[in-house]
Amino acid sequence: MPKRHNFISGITDLLVLTILSKGDRYIYGLTKSIQDYSEGRINISLNTVYTVTYKLENENKISEYTKLVGKKRTRVYYHIEEAGRKYLQDLTDEFLNISSGYDAIIKALENEPAEEDADVSGSEDLYAASEGGVSGSGEA
Repeated sequence: MPKRHNFISGITDLLVLTILSKGDRYIYGLTKSIQDYSEGRINISLNTVYTVTYKLENENKISEYTKLVGKKRTRVYYHIEEAGRKYLQDLTDEFLNISSGYDAIIKALENEPAEEDADVSGSEDLYAASEGGVSGSGEA
């Protein structure tokens, strides 16, 4: 089974900001929303969500406020800021671009016969074509 945590850690910002764009949440509420909305397919630890919210808050993409629940207990809620909405749009665009690129690769490979010694003579052309696409460094 592949290591899911590497992929998940790369999209946690996207998940947290997407949920906050629909309303303020506290940490447990964020974690529970991710699990519930993904129908149990994505489980992210509270520590990971804390780390992401701390980072996003330091970058002024989200803010926090305290709310009294019950007589004595308070909760820290997180709210997406305008910079966070812009960052969310950028992340969403990048994710959709990568996702559609992956889909294109899968569709192209479905039509190719499986060969152990596949011809790689066109690899230079493939590299040149990828120059205008999404790079692994996060820069488009």
